[in-house]
Amino acid sequence: MDTIRIFKEVVIGRARNLSDRRIFHNMSLVALLAWVGLGADGLSSSCYGPEAAYRELLGHTHLSLFVALASILTITVICVSYSQIIEEFPSGGGGYLVASKLLSPTVGVISGCALIGDYILTIAISIASGADATFSLLPDSWQPWKLDASIGVVVFLTVLNLRGVKESVVLWLPVFFAFVASYVFGISYALVAHCGDLPGMGKGLASDVQGGAGSLGWLGLVALLLRAYSLGAGTYTGIEAVSNGLNALREPRVQTGKRTMVYMGVSLGFVVGGLLLAYLLYDVQPVPGLTLNAVLFQKISEGWPHALSRTFVIVAMASSGALLFIAAQTGFFGGPRVLSNMAVDRWMPTRFATLSDRLVTQNGVLLMGLAALGVILLTRAAVDVLVVLYSINVFITFSLSQLGMVRHWWQIRLRTPRWKKKILVNGLGLILTGGILVSLCVVKFFEGGWATLLVTGLLVGVSFWVRRHYKTTQKRLHRLNELVAAALADEAVAGVDSNKPPECDPNARTAVFLVNGFNGLGLHTLLAVVRMFPKVYSNFVFVQVGVLDAGNFKGVAEVDNLRKHSQNAVNQYVQFMMRRGFYAEGCVALGTDIVDEAAVKCGVIVEKFPQAQFFAGQLVFKDESLVTRWLHNHTVFELQRRLYQIGRAMLILPIQV
Repeated sequence: MDTIRIFKEVVIGRARNLSDRRIFHNMSLVALLAWVGLGADGLSSSCYGPEAAYRELLGHTHLSLFVALASILTITVICVSYSQIIEEFPSGGGGYLVASKLLSPTVGVISGCALIGDYILTIAISIASGADATFSLLPDSWQPWKLDASIGVVVFLTVLNLRGVKESVVLWLPVFFAFVASYVFGISYALVAHCGDLPGMGKGLASDVQGGAGSLGWLGLVALLLRAYSLGAGTYTGIEAVSNGLNALREPRVQTGKRTMVYMGVSLGFVVGGLLLAYLLYDVQPVPGLTLNAVLFQKISEGWPHALSRTFVIVAMASSGALLFIAAQTGFFGGPRVLSNMAVDRWMPTRFATLSDRLVTQNGVLLMGLAALGVILLTRAAVDVLVVLYSINVFITFSLSQLGMVRHWWQIRLRTPRWKKKILVNGLGLILTGGILVSLCVVKFFEGGWATLLVTGLLVGVSFWVRRHYKTTQKRLHRLNELVAAALADEAVAGVDSNKPPECDPNARTAVFLVNGFNGLGLHTLLAVVRMFPKVYSNFVFVQVGVLDAGNFKGVAEVDNLRKHSQNAVNQYVQFMMRRGFYAEGCVALGTDIVDEAAVKCGVIVEKFPQAQFFAGQLVFKDESLVTRWLHNHTVFELQRRLYQIGRAMLILPIQV
């Protein structure tokens, strides 16, 4: 065990100290780091989004000016509209929470499942594109290793994110800013060097409009523009991840989130619009084996000294490839958070809301990594295949979020003075994102986009099945909870009371119960033991571990509330038994792992009460299967095994539901 623990601490890191009041501050991201971790997804799309749009317009390249303006407008509107979402939902949750609260839970789960699929594809396409960019700089003999390298990067990023969000972001700072510096410099140089050519672009635009209308017709010209726009603007994702992960941002979170949106919007708009304009200024044409960005940077630097030109191109393209790897961080950042939010609402298995001792949604990170690995293996890391699958899902969430906000502003218009301005922003966002969604579905559906929609639909179906199972279980447990009211009513009728507090005899037989709230399950277990072993136990000890998960690990206040709630629950058990003449006490612990925390408390109890006997209740389902076992925790069996190792027995009472 020590070897495993040491290996884990070396690879993933030591457990975080939950008693540290500054833990949230130390783990949180300032706007600059959030921009690095989340903005890389949008910025990385500039490595292929503008190129896809420009290639579509070959022969009418001046029309890319329309695409550039429309893309900048889209980015601006989405960023402003998501800033409004951040203001209205300061606790985070993003598209899933917005759709759930403002439209309906059913629409919310569709939005959430679409986001999960998008984040998986974000990881896959980012890593596959990064591998393509990296191996394009290497000899052809290295090409057979590209798939293996992609798999290795997925594994590396998965392990890195198990260490924590901040740790995974800080590592990429130099690469991110190398990309930003090289692209901003290159675009600025292109604009300054050819500023005299800018006025003449109007004539070229008019010529392409007339020529396009003559050869394609006005409807054909509009269709061409819409296709190019959707292929370009459809890749500008990652913007929504800020609203999904507000809990990971530095206080004040709303201001930090809005500042991050500004960084993302300005940088993405400048790079996207600047690249399309620079393509025109340098009359960039496709060259086999090179991206348009590579061709552009070669043209920009062709008059420089050879060493300087080569260094600039290598830094720009190498940082582009590395940035594509960093863009996968958005998937690892946002995906587990959507899963945990849905798990808290019982749309996903509750274990996706649990935290590791590094305070990371470990199961979500592992799922995202494994799913992305599966996609890469199925597609053989083929970017042209992944691009077809990509982007549709995120614009489903974009559109539903905008629709929810439009409905929200309309419903509260009488209480909101500036509602017209707000509804205009989200309404324009709905038109733009909805238009892109329809265009993407039309363009990509028969090319393979149907597969994305099918998988998303299946995931929605699984979510509804999980939700139904938990609701059925909750109804069955409600019958057990009726025992609480019955027991308290019996106390009132019988007048149960004890004026003299019972004394503690540490050497007497002691019954120790692992409980989770003052509920029917705990009372059923307690009364069953009293009934099966009458007059055997003189002392009763109740142990409750308050579990820190994604639902309550949001700040110091929430942690304090969890501690108070847990203490209140054990106090009710203590009072219940003391009024019956028994000595009773309670123990409370907070942690991310019930077994570890409970084992520590049990060890302390054994030292105080040598004749302690441990008890716990376990729900048993008539139709139990491997799937239903995975939907519920079976921690009592693991704790039983741990107690056996120290020579103590635990009796588990099955409670059928």
